[in-house]
Amino acid sequence: MKATTLKSKIQLSFLTIILVLGVSIAVLGYYVIKRDIIGREQKQINNDLTVARLVYGNELDIMKKAFSVIRFITNTRELKDRLGLDYLYIVDAANQGQVRSEIAQTAFGGTSGGGTRLIGKEELWSMGQPLYEKSLIEIKYTDRARPSDKKVLDQALVIEYARPLFDANGKIAKVIYGGKIINRDFELVDKIRDNVFAKPMGTVTIFLDDTRIATNVLDKDGQRAIGTRVSQKVYENVVEKDQPWVDRAFVVTEWYLTAYEPIKNINGKIIGILYVGIQEKPFVDMRRNILLVFLVIILLGIILAGLLSVILDIAINRPFAHLLECTSRLAAGDLFHRVKTETQIKELNDLASSFNEMAKKLEERDQVLNETNDKLAAMNKSYLDLVGFVSHELKGILGSIVMNIYSVKEGFLGALNDKQQRAIDSTARSLDHFETMVKNYLDLSRIEKGELELYCTDTDLAEDVIKPAVAHFEKQLQEKNIKLALEVKEGLRLSADKNLLLIVCDNLLGNAIKYGVTGGQIIISGAAHGEEIEIDFYNSGAPIKEEHLELLFQKFSRLPGAEKIKGTGIGLFITRQIVEKHGGRIWVQPQPAGNTFIFSLPTRSEKKK
Repeated sequence: MKATTLKSKIQLSFLTIILVLGVSIAVLGYYVIKRDIIGREQKQINNDLTVARLVYGNELDIMKKAFSVIRFITNTRELKDRLGLDYLYIVDAANQGQVRSEIAQTAFGGTSGGGTRLIGKEELWSMGQPLYEKSLIEIKYTDRARPSDKKVLDQALVIEYARPLFDANGKIAKVIYGGKIINRDFELVDKIRDNVFAKPMGTVTIFLDDTRIATNVLDKDGQRAIGTRVSQKVYENVVEKDQPWVDRAFVVTEWYLTAYEPIKNINGKIIGILYVGIQEKPFVDMRRNILLVFLVIILLGIILAGLLSVILDIAINRPFAHLLECTSRLAAGDLFHRVKTETQIKELNDLASSFNEMAKKLEERDQVLNETNDKLAAMNKSYLDLVGFVSHELKGILGSIVMNIYSVKEGFLGALNDKQQRAIDSTARSLDHFETMVKNYLDLSRIEKGELELYCTDTDLAEDVIKPAVAHFEKQLQEKNIKLALEVKEGLRLSADKNLLLIVCDNLLGNAIKYGVTGGQIIISGAAHGEEIEIDFYNSGAPIKEEHLELLFQKFSRLPGAEKIKGTGIGLFITRQIVEKHGGRIWVQPQPAGNTFIFSLPTRSEKKK
């Protein structure tokens, strides 16, 4: 075999690798975008259609709830406006034959119900000229739509609900039914779009037969494409064959990734189409741009390979391979390995010497760090054990002392004179603070040692946590003449550790009393917000300055000006740890005449490490 120079080998190798990798990655990128990204986006559009259907159906659910709360009917027009309907009728059972609505006819059979239906020209005109003119839509020429001579759409799609009303004998006396006209209901399609798509690039359309009656697709003039029509291919598949369409389609002026499905009345007849989609052009542009980028990269790689082949024309593979091996062993923790320095290249020898010197210093530093870490770990363990032991021992002793002091304070062991009573009151207050401090240090010890575990059970926040916490502080509230308002909604339930949440509420309520003004008020409120429950503790007092907010929830941190108030500086730190352990969060919002401490918890708490 004919030998070649190292320079030629390096150059040929670089060029081969760059060409193979560049072309492979370019082709892979092209197909990833075409089949993976665009394909996944098309599948997502199908999922989006499901969400759109749910949001569309939710309009009927809202209407159903509105009809279900109707008890007395005094003014039909006022009721129609209050329910946000375009029309509302109350029909006596004797006039059933005059009703055109198949949904209302179902209600005459004794069943409430609703759905989408088609209103003809005569019925639409009977509803009044304003509604009739609002519903009229000029049909516009649309590329790829099926042939049609129709110029004006004088029908309307409506979402309608009907409910029977019974007399005292339980017979159907009347039927109340009403609905909203979808023609030009841009608020509806925009609402569906906002619920379906994370960005406004998505589009939603509701068709009556093949004509757009409500849409946020834009025409070539940048206006909503009302009156344009669906493509013939989609119409044949969705309306004529009753099959959903999940594929690219030509929409008004350009190609979209789309999903269509038929809209049917309560009898199963197809009367319209529901559509969602996004423009295909951004993905096509992305595919083209990636190909251009890869072509530029390949060209630059070829130029760079030629330059490197000129520079790297000496045999340095073996020394570098050995150096790479030593580097890997060093990275793996083998600080005792050294590089051989006997080569014919001075720079490599200097590099090897520097590497060996670095490895030696790393070895020495690692040894010192290990010894220091062992000492710190031992000291920290001793500190935590001491805090836990002392706090635990003091807790038992302190309990006995507090019980005896309060027995004397309340006069169970005999009457006290004024001086004795003041002294005992002062001692009791100091012991209360001492007891709180011991509890906080016990909790801090558990947190620092990683022993704070959650034992979650089904918890009613009001009954199991907040009301017991309020009971703990009844005397303190009376002593400071603070009015407490409890505005927590009933039935706020979640999976949580009751005992730990009681610590949270005790700390927040204790702080509210401690830092609140005498004669002020405390408001505890709570409500569910989606999948979270939020509890607010408001107390009147001096608002916390914005520059001091970052000091809150830090260990052993006290706010400037609070030095005269007894405290350990760890209560809010413990509170935050417990809330975050439940997967929640806690923060404070200064108010004009006080402060609100807020914490939120997921209804299904997840234990966090």
